[in-house]
Amino acid sequence: MVKPRSFYSLLHPRPVVLLTTKCLNDRVNIAPFSWVTPVSEEPPTIAIAIDRENYTYQCLEHCNEAVANIPAAEHYDLVYKLGRVSGRSVDKVKEFNLRLCPSRTVTVPRWCEAIGWLELKLLNRVPVGEVDLCIFQVVDYDVKEGSATEWGWDLAKVSPLLHNVGKSFAYVGRRLFAK
Repeated sequence: MVKPRSFYSLLHPRPVVLLTTKCLNDRVNIAPFSWVTPVSEEPPTIAIAIDRENYTYQCLEHCNEAVANIPAAEHYDLVYKLGRVSGRSVDKVKEFNLRLCPSRTVTVPRWCEAIGWLELKLLNRVPVGEVDLCIFQVVDYDVKEGSATEWGWDLAKVSPLLHNVGKSFAYVGRRLFAK
């Protein structure tokens, strides 16, 4: 019998988001996060676990807004590369030729290639171990034209990228409806 190296391996694969934040000098950073969860429907709220040593954490201290951009499965190489370098030393937007689009309700831009996005305002931080559980209110959200139905993703057309562990990613195969 093989036991996974960590408890969190049993909680993956998980949806991954590319979080855009505004940093000092209005520079935009983008970084992948998969420890993301809905918290409340009213008000619409999500939580993201962010290491306090992470450049994104520093950017959130500068500007308390962000956009959670949802990449499609085919973006797995880009997502992995974005997670391998720090925005402290690399301007990721320039380095990876990322197109940014204006958001509707926050000053932080969104990633134009995302299949969906959540515009966020930071409400609170709860310290847990080496991370802060950052609680965000969802102030607006949308999807790329043709990628969703009223039930969420149109899985016949798109799959949000799921992060497994390390270099391993997955995609959603099909939707099942209970009787």
